[in-house]
Amino acid sequence: MIAEDVVAAGEAAAEPAALSCREFVELLFDYLFGGLGAERIAAMNAHLAACPSCVAYLKSYEASIRMGRMALVASDEPVPAEVPEELVQAVLALRPCA
Repeated sequence: MIAEDVVAAGEAAAEPAALSCREFVELLFDYLFGGLGAERIAAMNAHLAACPSCVAYLKSYEASIRMGRMALVASDEPVPAEVPEELVQAVLALRPCA
């Protein structure tokens, strides 16, 4: 996990340009998927080392990506009984045909 790796390593570059939280969020996709150069990566890491709010945001972003991927995986497990049948049918109606 990137968020934990950066914070645990305590990475800090030699005076990278400071980022605001807004800039951090705008660059997050590219940060996670290799679209930034070394200087921007260092700035992102420095921001994470100093901003617990953005660490939390990054963790939730990563969790959202994992959940999205899991939603696309076929499962043989039955739907729990407490899930309303109307919800099950609505979800099934939105799935693309296999």
